[in-house]
Amino acid sequence: MSIKQRLAKLNPRQQEAVRFIDGPCLVLAGAGSGKTSVITTKIAYLVQECGMSARKIAAVTFTNKAAREMKERVGQLLQGREGHGLTVSTFHTLGLNIIRGELKTLGYKPGFSLFDPEDAKALLRDLMQKDAQIDADQISRVQSQISTWKNDLVLPGDALSHAADDDEQFAARVYEAYNRHLKAYNAVDFDDLILLPVVLLRDDPEVLARWRRKIHYMLVDEYQDTNVSQYLLVKLLMAERATFTVVGDDDQSIYAWRGARPENLVTLGEDFPRLNVIKLEQNYRSTGTILRAANTLIANNPHVYEKALWSELGPGESIRVVVNRHEEAEADRVASEILTRRIKERAEWRDFAVLYRGNFQARLLELKLQHYQIPYKLSGGTSFFSRNEIKDAMAYLRLLINPADDNAFLRIVNVPRREIGPGTLEKLANYANDQATGRGISLFAACHEIGLEQVLPARAVDRLGRFTHFIDGVRRRMDSGDAIAAIRDMLREMDYEAWLHQNASAPTVAERRMANVWTLIDQLEKSMERNAEDSATEDSDSLETETDGVEAAISRLVLRDILEQQAEEDDSDRVQLLTMHASKGLEFPHVYLMGLEEDLLPHRNAVEAGTVEEERRLAYVGITRARRTLTLTLARQRKAYGELLDCTPSRFLDELPPDDLDWEGRADKEDPEKKQARGKDAIAGLRSLLG
Repeated sequence: MSIKQRLAKLNPRQQEAVRFIDGPCLVLAGAGSGKTSVITTKIAYLVQECGMSARKIAAVTFTNKAAREMKERVGQLLQGREGHGLTVSTFHTLGLNIIRGELKTLGYKPGFSLFDPEDAKALLRDLMQKDAQIDADQISRVQSQISTWKNDLVLPGDALSHAADDDEQFAARVYEAYNRHLKAYNAVDFDDLILLPVVLLRDDPEVLARWRRKIHYMLVDEYQDTNVSQYLLVKLLMAERATFTVVGDDDQSIYAWRGARPENLVTLGEDFPRLNVIKLEQNYRSTGTILRAANTLIANNPHVYEKALWSELGPGESIRVVVNRHEEAEADRVASEILTRRIKERAEWRDFAVLYRGNFQARLLELKLQHYQIPYKLSGGTSFFSRNEIKDAMAYLRLLINPADDNAFLRIVNVPRREIGPGTLEKLANYANDQATGRGISLFAACHEIGLEQVLPARAVDRLGRFTHFIDGVRRRMDSGDAIAAIRDMLREMDYEAWLHQNASAPTVAERRMANVWTLIDQLEKSMERNAEDSATEDSDSLETETDGVEAAISRLVLRDILEQQAEEDDSDRVQLLTMHASKGLEFPHVYLMGLEEDLLPHRNAVEAGTVEEERRLAYVGITRARRTLTLTLARQRKAYGELLDCTPSRFLDELPPDDLDWEGRADKEDPEKKQARGKDAIAGLRSLLG
């Protein structure tokens, strides 16, 4: 399909958004208005109609899934070498590419480590335990504060002046030590992937000019979710040419709690006075009744740019509001109705989604779905490979097959505790990375050098030596005999189970975690056996050692981890259970919104903090996920701390158009004729099922 044919399929506003290329452009794209089509078509338009090289274009979004989808759709439009060099990535991947291109300027060595949130938390725990006894909540608060400072471009040297109280002053001191240790370890954390490029581009005109020559046009998806540093990254790269398109919807800005700044929509107009605003208001997803409810609700929020969604799909069914006696009745009603509706309408299980404010609301619903034998998928569960004990075990395995893996070394050198503190590790890292001597060796290799005695006290050298001697011994046993037996012996010798018991909230928790580790080792053994069987069927003169087999098996386990994470996006036929936050970007024929009560939606914390506007946007996102039918449920009573408490209906119910609501279970709102009709319909439905 040519670009002209592609454009002809778009509506007039979408076409305008694609064709405008001579300046800064904000596409205000309402829910279900086809924004991805606009972005992908515009990329093709820039290449095929405007003659721009694809390697000069960068399209960025927030999730790997969104970037993958965008890349696939662009790949269908740009043929052959047309799309060669095009950047379609997340913000963090773009930042990572800039860091890799500027390693020398930033002072990092090739092969730097990326600390995930759990790696970062482990480092913070070590640093904070020097000051006092701390708990997990304190570590999380400090980690969150450091993340906020990094997103707001507050560097360690400036954090103390931004600290509002004693807790933040403590966090500022930890921040300074934390960043110093990261640099010594030749590592960055997730927030650094944006912070480091922004600071570099801001402070180094030569680097900025180099990257402006590389990127001539930018497209930004989900712009309302950008934080301070992400906005500045776009601004720095585009300030000279002002050739960019950002696509967003202020009504769907629901991530303020993780740094998103919807006010960036306002700032954009101030920084780029020639900004052209194009509104996409035609919705291709939902019925007129659902859109009217969404528009009426969100009109209660203040707006810089007004818009109203509309649809050509007809009015559709009324929105049902079901009041239940208590939370168990609510869960039972939703589950049983999904079962009945699926049979009656010959729907798929995947056509149904149940959305809620907090994950805890899914517990009762899961039990009811299991009772009715309804298959479901619960989003937001913990991946097997993301558990701490599995990450520890994987780090040991990675270090055994590759002693140069600094990230693995840092994770487990003090797990179980060997009294090797962050101060020792910082000096070890500086010794290993000493640029003056051109050493540049791994942390593990540095532990074997005699020169280490010149920078560390004898006690620290002895502790590091005992650790590396232990790992070397396990590696020798793996090479000379049964590799799996050597790994099992290693876990027993270092008494990892005792370490789990020391750090678990209850013995059963520690036992379950140790069982997970043994499951991992069992899987590793099975993978090696399968690999050996495969090798035996091939004609080959090469001999594979036990260690080679372990290395191949561990690589497969890492790949399995990646596939497991991707499997979270599968489309198997199951009812979808997910939070309203997680539902953004998705759509379903039939949607149930649970818990429309004060203190749940809007959440009590938001009411107390005066951030009800974001909760209203969250309800708006939930409503606009529905294509054909929408059911809102609430309970009169809900259990908290062992007792039943009376619930108040959500204020958002009063903000919906009353004529579009069909109430059940509330005498003052319910239509008697409709109630009688529903009873007859239910009986007829049962008869048809039994028949």
